Amino acid sequence: MTLTSMRPLAGGVAVGLVVVASLLLSPSSVAVLESVSADPYLFGLVVAGLYLVRPLLAWPPTLLAAVVGYGYGVTLGVPIALVGVVVTVIPVFLGVRWITATTAVDSSGGHPEGVLERAGDVVRRYYDATGPIRGVTASRLAPIPSDVSTCAAAVSDVRLGHLVVGTAIGELPWTVAAVVVGASTATITTAGVGDLGAPLSIACALAAALLLAGPVYRLARGRLPSAG
Repeated sequence: MTLTSMRPLAGGVAVGLVVVASLLLSPSSVAVLESVSADPYLFGLVVAGLYLVRPLLAWPPTLLAAVVGYGYGVTLGVPIALVGVVVTVIPVFLGVRWITATTAVDSSGGHPEGVLERAGDVVRRYYDATGPIRGVTASRLAPIPSDVSTCAAAVSDVRLGHLVVGTAIGELPWTVAAVVVGASTATITTAGVGDLGAPLSIACALAAALLLAGPVYRLARGRLPSAG
């Protein structure tokens, strides 16, 4: 990639950082977005820049989905934001998996299990009980940070394809809600879907609980002593 071809991408990142800073710090955030979204090319660069740096800064995907909804509306915004969140979890997943594999090789001489290793065992048992796609979907539906869910999947035997499918399913309600918030003009906040708040969190948590009910029941039943 040449320096010339990198300029639009760098410009998108720079403008994206300005937009996010204005969202977080300025009371006139909607006016800033209005001026940027008036130019589809510029707004596309902004969106690309925001999603490019999201994993580095651990921004919640819902905040960016709200920005996308503001610029593109619901019809275009939902698929764009959903693709955005799926794409941005992949580098985190691959990075944590590489670190985990490197650590495993370095510690092959054997020392006592640490907190991280025990946590990894818990995560692996979780995915053994739920299956990879169901487990990723439930973790995305649960009201926990997206990158925490990604890191948990990375330290288990979840494959990249399972991560992509589970993320797309589990992030869908959060993404739709955030895009709707963004599309309804002056409702963008640092909380991403703050205006929908507790009802959405409760609904997604219940959906995650329903997905996990079967595996939890089978696990509990397997640990019960037999009647004979």
